[in-house]
Amino acid sequence: MKNTIAAMLLAICSVIILAPAALAEGVQHHVAIHVDQNDPKLMNLALNNVENITKYYESQGDTVVIEVVAYGPGLNMYIPGKSPVEDRIETLSLALERVSFSACGNTRRKMSEKLGHEVAIMEEASVVPSGVVRLIELQEQGYAYVRP
Repeated sequence: MKNTIAAMLLAICSVIILAPAALAEGVQHHVAIHVDQNDPKLMNLALNNVENITKYYESQGDTVVIEVVAYGPGLNMYIPGKSPVEDRIETLSLALERVSFSACGNTRRKMSEKLGHEVAIMEEASVVPSGVVRLIELQEQGYAYVRP
């Protein structure tokens, strides 16, 4: 009985002592940003969201993992020479290690069929089988969903 009480007291003291350290480490947030329009203003807004979300959480001592998913007409965001935000994506991918860019494989395949050649995707973006499915997967993993 004395050993049980001593063990409980030790556990309570450990929680009290270690809790502030655990809180100081911050929280990791997860955000999925959706782009489905070939609109430079919307693409820039999405990238502004990336920067602003990152700055905010870092100022709070937290971290954030962000994935920008583009499909449909929004895939133009990732096409070299066609993307109105190509330079920003290159810069952000170098500056922010927890930001990734996903391109819809279904949209790319359809665009390639229509054009008669393989559509190139920026090296900063990874091709996923389906942009819509990727957004579903991210939300099922607890990612917050943002559509600018």
